[in-house]
Amino acid sequence: MFRHLAALICLLLTAGAGAAETALKRLDTGDEGRGWEAVGRLDIDGRGFCTGALIAPDLVLTAAHCLFDKRTGKQIDHGRIEFLAGWRNGRASAYRKIRRAVAHPDYVYRADVSAARVSKDVALLELHHPIQNTRVIPFPTDRRPRKGQEIGVVSYAQDRAEAPSLQEVCDVIARQEGVLVLSCEVDFGASGAPIFSFESGRPRVVSVISAMARVDGRKVSLGTQLEAPLRDLMQALDAGQGHFQPDAPRMSEAGERRDTGAKFARPGGS
Repeated sequence: MFRHLAALICLLLTAGAGAAETALKRLDTGDEGRGWEAVGRLDIDGRGFCTGALIAPDLVLTAAHCLFDKRTGKQIDHGRIEFLAGWRNGRASAYRKIRRAVAHPDYVYRADVSAARVSKDVALLELHHPIQNTRVIPFPTDRRPRKGQEIGVVSYAQDRAEAPSLQEVCDVIARQEGVLVLSCEVDFGASGAPIFSFESGRPRVVSVISAMARVDGRKVSLGTQLEAPLRDLMQALDAGQGHFQPDAPRMSEAGERRDTGAKFARPGGS
């Protein structure tokens, strides 16, 4: 699948990661997950899930390919997508349906995997109702990280679907053509997971996970460079794009136990 990126990645992989990387840590308890409640699981049409992050009370950032049906190549009715903020062991801090969804206008789902496709693999979801829970604080965004910069990622995946996991230290191996090549550990379900910079003393989203690859036996992940694509998405929402749903769904808040019915299959390219 990644043959069209292989030459780019091989060119970019040099001496290796500069950071002393940490392993994934599952955030099973309320204390461990404190401060990360704005990362949530996106349950997609009962068939799979991605990861998303709240960047405003009513906006979730994720990967564009999460909005498409892998079998048909068509965009999924976003009324069948639900954001579970801080989902952990059968409970979420808030549950929201999606009012509007915009993928980057230059993203082509059926295109061959390439730097151009990965660099635009980003989407914004507008929630039907803002999340006002004081424990769920949206993350600010920041400029693209430098090569060699230490970053972190919080994600769900197919073998850890019931609680998020944090890799607090991984790094940017390289960046080129709008693509970040990262040492962060990801798996199916981690698509759209937020990548954080900690340099300001507060976690800031600097990218989202688009795909994973293995080159010469080394596992890497691929992310978008966020600044320009995020501006494009905000402009699309401001222009009224994203297809409104006719009926607002119910809301529920922290502490309600749910059976989501998701089968946890791979939702897309990561």
